[in-house]
Amino acid sequence: MGSVPGSGKGRGGRGLRELGCMPWKVSKLKGGGTAAGGGASEGEGSGATGPPLSPAPPTAIYHEKQRRELCALHALNNVFQDGAAFSRDTLQDIFQRLSPNTLVTPHKKSMLGNGNYDVNVIMAALQIRGFEAVWWDKRRDVGSIALSNVTGFILNVPSNLRWGPLRLPLKRQHWIGVREVGGTYYNLDSKLRSPHAIGPPDELRKFLRHQLRGKNCELLLVVPEEVDAQQTWRTESC
Repeated sequence: MGSVPGSGKGRGGRGLRELGCMPWKVSKLKGGGTAAGGGASEGEGSGATGPPLSPAPPTAIYHEKQRRELCALHALNNVFQDGAAFSRDTLQDIFQRLSPNTLVTPHKKSMLGNGNYDVNVIMAALQIRGFEAVWWDKRRDVGSIALSNVTGFILNVPSNLRWGPLRLPLKRQHWIGVREVGGTYYNLDSKLRSPHAIGPPDELRKFLRHQLRGKNCELLLVVPEEVDAQQTWRTESC
C-alpha cells in the first residue's frame, strides 16, 4: 500500500544507516506549504474576508515495504509509483526465460520465487513497459544527467542482513528506488518506514554523488526507450 512521507523519526533514520553506502543527511527545505493568495472579496472595499484557505494536502506517494528478498520488485514499483506495475510472478517469469532449467543462476539464488533478482531481470522487466535501464558510469559527474528526461533512479547498494530484530554482521546487495513526486525527489527504499524527502534537483545530485562514493554502489537511470535510443538522458556537455 502507498504511504505519505512521515517525519523521519523511528525506524526511518535507522534504515538509512543500514545501507552500505554512507548515510545521507537530508537538508531541511525552507518554507512550508502555503495557501494560494486570494483575490479581492466581493464588494471591493467592504473589508469582508472569508475563512482562511487550508494548505493543500501532501502529495500521496506510493511506497512498497520490504517483503522477503523482493527489493527489486519494490524498487521497480516505487519508481513507477504503481503497485500493479510489476508482480513477483512477472519477475519470476523473466528469470525463467533468462535461465531455463537452471536451479542456481546468476540471476537469482533460489527457484522459490522469494526474490534476490539481479540487474538482468530488472532490465528485462523495464523493457516490457517500454523503458530501459542505463548504467551510470561513476567516472562521470551526475551533474551531466538530464533529469527532465529521466523517469527515476534505481540504486544497488550493500545492506546489512537481519534475522528478525537481530542485525547480522553480513551484507548483501539491495535495490532502492528514487524518483520525483510533486516537485520533490524521494528516497523510496523499501527498508525505510516511510519515504524520505531528498529535495529539489540540486539536493538529488548531492545525494547521488554521496551514494556513489560508497563501496559497491551502482546507479541505473530509468528512461523511456526513445530517450535511451537518442541518449537524451545526458546533457550536451556530457
